[in-house]
Amino acid sequence: MTDPTTDNAGQSGDADTARTALEALRAEIAKAVVGQDPAVTGLVVALLCRGHVLLEGVPGVAKTLLVRALASALELDTKRVQFTPDLMPSDVTGSLVYDTRSAEFSFQPGPVFTNLLLADEINRTPPKTQSSLLEAMEERQVTVDGTPRPLPEPFLVAATQNPVEYEGTYPLPEAQLDRFLLKLTIPLPSRQNEIDVLTRHASGFDPRDLRAAGVRPVAGPADLEAARAAVAKTTVSPEITAYVVDICRATRESPSLTLGVSPRGATALLATSRAWAWLTGRDYVIPDDVKALALPTLRHRVQLRPEAEMEGVTADSVINAILAHVPVPR
Repeated sequence: MTDPTTDNAGQSGDADTARTALEALRAEIAKAVVGQDPAVTGLVVALLCRGHVLLEGVPGVAKTLLVRALASALELDTKRVQFTPDLMPSDVTGSLVYDTRSAEFSFQPGPVFTNLLLADEINRTPPKTQSSLLEAMEERQVTVDGTPRPLPEPFLVAATQNPVEYEGTYPLPEAQLDRFLLKLTIPLPSRQNEIDVLTRHASGFDPRDLRAAGVRPVAGPADLEAARAAVAKTTVSPEITAYVVDICRATRESPSLTLGVSPRGATALLATSRAWAWLTGRDYVIPDDVKALALPTLRHRVQLRPEAEMEGVTADSVINAILAHVPVPR
């Protein structure tokens, strides 16, 4: 009979190895992408929580390169779809194609059948095509002609949108925004980071050739599985659970918001806080973990009143004010 203490020690070792491997992602991705550590961390948190990410930033801040570098460092398959007004749902999910040789219909998988799907400028395609991603994101499968087809594991949708040039776009409805675990804002680089970017390009860096840039696999699906198992065992005290609930309930009572965080959002904040706690080396959640993940987890789940928006209030400022006022458990 196996000694249970040996099993636990092995599981702990696997978790420690996985944490070390995932921590190495930042350094590996930094070989291709400069100064985007928070976004890298957010993507890893989403993978640990089996969630999806909305990336928002102006064109040219390396959103696509970031996802490609992450896939390369994790040795995962990745595909990119440029969302346009004429894109059809079948262009994303796949369709039945008639084979003249066999005189039968066969399923041709769409780009959604991958590990990391980059949905570029998702707000430039009509709602029908946007919603085609919903089943894939939530159920991790695609149903064509009544037949469900499971997606690969792990599976993450990283959708990008441009915070400017709203003309001709189709803003994501609240119900679909709520499907994204995190909304990460990709800022313009600092002066020094921009100098580093240009220096790399002057030295021959080619963003299309990550191997030449030195990006190598430092973790893989097995590490993600071990990490997910460890995150699931991360302890959450009743006080922390109540703290998460109080933060989310406060958004529903804020005079600056017409829409507060739903219970799904509270569940998401709890999940991301656990993942962050584990990544930082703890097997229990503290209030600082909740505060660290509150903005990316909640900012897209609230809706500002028009008058508040006109006064320059932002979702981030409302959430920060709530974090400052909700009592922190001791």
